Amino acid sequence: MAHSALVTTPANPESGRLARMERTNRVLRIAQEHHGCERQSLLNEAIQLNVPVALSIARRFGNRGESLEDLEQVACLGLAKAVRRYDPSRVDDFLSYAVPSITGEIKRYFRDSAWTVRPPRRIQELQGEMWPAIQTLTQRLGRTPNASEIAEELGRDVDDVSEALACDGCFSPTSLDSQVAGSDGYSLVDHLGEEDRGLERVEALTMVAQACKGLAPRDRRILYLRFIKDLTQEQIGAELGITQTQVSRLISRIIGQLRDNLEPPGPDRWRDLQAG
Repeated sequence: MAHSALVTTPANPESGRLARMERTNRVLRIAQEHHGCERQSLLNEAIQLNVPVALSIARRFGNRGESLEDLEQVACLGLAKAVRRYDPSRVDDFLSYAVPSITGEIKRYFRDSAWTVRPPRRIQELQGEMWPAIQTLTQRLGRTPNASEIAEELGRDVDDVSEALACDGCFSPTSLDSQVAGSDGYSLVDHLGEEDRGLERVEALTMVAQACKGLAPRDRRILYLRFIKDLTQEQIGAELGITQTQVSRLISRIIGQLRDNLEPPGPDRWRDLQAG
């Protein structure tokens, strides 16, 4: 066919950006004149020509908690979309259209898929701007820049930059098994607090004390002698002038009354209260 010689004219895609750009533009212009398998073959050629561009863009977003392989796949997807949507009649240079499209695809991936803890969108987008600026400033200053320096570089509010810096790790939270620097091998989980059983005891004592207010004075006295003074039932009976059997029955009744006071009334209990 007439276009075959044009498409297959020897040209090395690796010879430089200009050669790649010219060949891509030419292939995509020809693709506009064809349909079906022939058009798809030309589009595939344009994609193959520009895979190095997509991979280069993906590498700019490395070291942000996502694997480079995943980012490269997203970038190539963005490239394929750009090739399909490109209209030579509206934009002369394919790369001027494709580079923003690929970059946008990667940013959407971070925004929609990569966050483990999702900050506000403005912070997500700011992080996309912030990390290239941090790399530039680090090289220029010879150290890691602070929030004020980053904000000045980007022309953004320092509070927003500080918030974005604080969100570092939302992509990939630190494992609890990771070691803490300077802690002699201790991991993060070793520094976490444990459940304080004493708090449960305080809460239980508070509830019991409240329930005891509804008891008769002698019943409270019996509980005090048995559970605080730790007297036997026989000793309690001797102090109160009653038998050990009577003390046992009294303690059972008192504990049952306390249980009723502590537990919320169920349907049957409500009926008994209303009937009473």
